[in-house]
Amino acid sequence: MASIPIIDTHTHLADPVFDQDRQEVLDRARQAGVSHVFLVSETLEEAMQNLELSRANAMLKSLAGLYPTYLDMDEADRMIQFIRSHRDELIGIGEVGLDFWKVKEEQDRIVQRKIFEQFISLSLELDLPLNIHSRSAGRHVIQLLVDKGAKRVHLHAFDGKASTAKVAIEAGYYFSIPPSIVRSNQKKKLVKQMPLSCLMLETDSPVLSPEPDERNEPANILLALEAMADLKGVDFNIVGRAAYENTVKLYGPLA
Repeated sequence: MASIPIIDTHTHLADPVFDQDRQEVLDRARQAGVSHVFLVSETLEEAMQNLELSRANAMLKSLAGLYPTYLDMDEADRMIQFIRSHRDELIGIGEVGLDFWKVKEEQDRIVQRKIFEQFISLSLELDLPLNIHSRSAGRHVIQLLVDKGAKRVHLHAFDGKASTAKVAIEAGYYFSIPPSIVRSNQKKKLVKQMPLSCLMLETDSPVLSPEPDERNEPANILLALEAMADLKGVDFNIVGRAAYENTVKLYGPLA
């Protein structure tokens, strides 16, 4: 266990796969040293569930966002109104962004960009961090964020190259690393070349597990932390402290 609290900055604990043992999952996380777990949403329904969960447990902190594969401007508008209405209960907007892995057609990508631009504007308007999905679209996401003047940015499970991430690092953006780093050469290369000053931790539970096709959970964040420390050649607690301090810098103090 790290000597400083650990924050899991990106999960989907409202997912039905946790319905039978959610409290046990959280108990294991706490035993592993996790102080807070951030709940991101893909849909309005999930955002509502996140709020219910976070109201019942101070360990949980809610975000709200529309997953990039939902190409519905009306649904995006509803999500934006939800975020405005619950600004005081939310710590961020997410997950939002671009996904060029699933969205192939240029016309669909235009809609996807328009929706993402609206969330960037909302982030600036409400002064809330963006928790961002950028699968197979890292360069495009970063360029759009920089062009639109985004200030508080968290790129989760970034799948691009360190050279692509350089612009984001220079802009003061942050990157979170999941337990799948233990089996991902891409993530290992990324961490080796990134400064600790821009790195955070996540699990993306229930996915991005250390073992393919196994349900992930926040307690597994220790595996990401250990892998990062090994790659950096520094003490486990140095990485833990950096990740914690970076998270608080971006999201603010957590009660």
